[in-house]
Amino acid sequence: MEGKCPIESTLSLINGKWKQMILKELSQGPVRYGRLGARIASVSSKVLTQQLRELEQDGLIRREVFPETPPRVEYSLTEMGASIFTVFKELRRWGLEEDAMHRGKCSFCGQCQPLFQGERKSDGR
Repeated sequence: MEGKCPIESTLSLINGKWKQMILKELSQGPVRYGRLGARIASVSSKVLTQQLRELEQDGLIRREVFPETPPRVEYSLTEMGASIFTVFKELRRWGLEEDAMHRGKCSFCGQCQPLFQGERKSDGR
């Protein structure tokens, strides 16, 4: 019996139009559902909910319900979810250094700052 390819397995965890954006938003710390939806304005509520459920089921994020009235729900990265940023960092490096056809440029918007700690803005990456 053959196992699943680790590349295929990893990509299946972050596959989907919105999962990378959700993970990027959660890299800044816990976020409530409404705030997450506002930060990713072009995603519908239905799709956001679906993507959050998949990320939670796959162990990348945690959903915490606080016993308040009305209930407060926050989403945050799990340890496994935070570790996926090593993959994102390498994808970023490849896009900047190896993809001559599309030549990306990092805007250093600051949203993925935890991912790139130790790098300087002036290095162009």
